[in-house]
Amino acid sequence: MNVYVGNLPFETTAEELKEMFVAYGEVSTANVITDRFSGKSKGFGFVEMPDAAQAQAAIAGLAGKDIGGRPLTVSEAKPRPDGARPGGGGGGGRRGRETPPE
Repeated sequence: MNVYVGNLPFETTAEELKEMFVAYGEVSTANVITDRFSGKSKGFGFVEMPDAAQAQAAIAGLAGKDIGGRPLTVSEAKPRPDGARPGGGGGGGRRGRETPPE
């Protein structure tokens, strides 16, 4: 089960995120989402746990828990709508390239 973790302190590492969940069971992966340009944390991440019961226990145990002065938001991750992709829209066509009128 994929679990969303929000309101993370910006200093939280993927390893620290994983450690929060290991107390509830096996963790396959833990990722803190970062800005593609600055590399800084966006304050949320995802944890993949193979056992749904353990994931539900982690959600119940960690939701609202104070980490670094911030109450965690923890829930089952929702799948992206079809066609959605990370990073938002396209490049916007001809921005920055002016061509003289004909």
